[in-house]
Amino acid sequence: MSPVRTAVVVVNWNRADLTTRAVRAVLEDPASDRVVVVDNGSSDDSVAVLRRDLPGVEVLALPDNGGFAVGANAGIRHADADVVVLLNNDAVPAPGFVTALRDGLLDAAPDVAAVTARIVLAGRWTRLASGADAAGQRVLRDHEGHRWTASPDGAVRLNSTGVLVDRDGNGSDRDWFAPADHVAERRVFGFSGGASALRRSALDDVGLLDESLFMYYEDTELSWRLARRGWRVEHVADAVVEHDHSASSGVQSELFLFRNARNRLVVALWHAPWSTVVRAAARTTVRGLRGLASSGTRRQARLVLAALGDVAAHLVAHLARRTRESRRASVPRSRIDPGR
Repeated sequence: MSPVRTAVVVVNWNRADLTTRAVRAVLEDPASDRVVVVDNGSSDDSVAVLRRDLPGVEVLALPDNGGFAVGANAGIRHADADVVVLLNNDAVPAPGFVTALRDGLLDAAPDVAAVTARIVLAGRWTRLASGADAAGQRVLRDHEGHRWTASPDGAVRLNSTGVLVDRDGNGSDRDWFAPADHVAERRVFGFSGGASALRRSALDDVGLLDESLFMYYEDTELSWRLARRGWRVEHVADAVVEHDHSASSGVQSELFLFRNARNRLVVALWHAPWSTVVRAAARTTVRGLRGLASSGTRRQARLVLAALGDVAAHLVAHLARRTRESRRASVPRSRIDPGR
């Protein structure tokens, strides 16, 4: 039997410093047979810096920024490996990260298409008391709405052990802000595109990441396609990365607010039961209209409503895609639990 070829793909856009840090870490892992950095049309000197600071690493320079999926797919095609590891450039892998993912995938059952890593939030975090003033502090919220802020006296918290989708079509990180020592179930609905390994044979079956999404929900959408073709995703706890959450784009940027709202609706339309599609559309509409009533949220509300309008304007095409996905599927929607 020929040896398994493992490639690591990292996408860069105007952050050669982060990318160099991430790539240097994976280069120390003996399982990294090939490392491909894809520069997604950076407007700075990223390509020159990466080629200077990462000698021997393949750097693909794309002419334009087509989004994360375009960059990742370019790397996957170029690498032509049996196992492809996707790593966000703002993540720092622990020693043995690539080996753990590769072995976790190869040791899994043949119907496991992908394995997703244990992603730990960078730094330490303290939960803010209700009503506490957080002015000037970086604040993140957990799934229950509690606020957390970076603090040297805080605790290490999890970012993700995989991806789930709720009844409203929201994709979310499983175990977001759970204690760092939390033991997660091995089986999970979806993989995180920021730290995962994909089986090339599964990608040959269902296709690569959807490039029309540009950014956000690409991993969730591909997880839906995999599930509907009978593939599974598992979590590998020994594969650990530390992630500086949204260091590249920011969770309040216009890009995030628009694309996150739009892509949540689009992916639900393509793959989820109609009950989820209706709830997703209703939730987005209510969120947008309520936001317009408050001066502090009007900007976000306008972006959310713009996303809703974009989906409505292309509804016929999205419904056609839904039909095509149903024809290709071998597993009914009713048998898939994306919240598990």
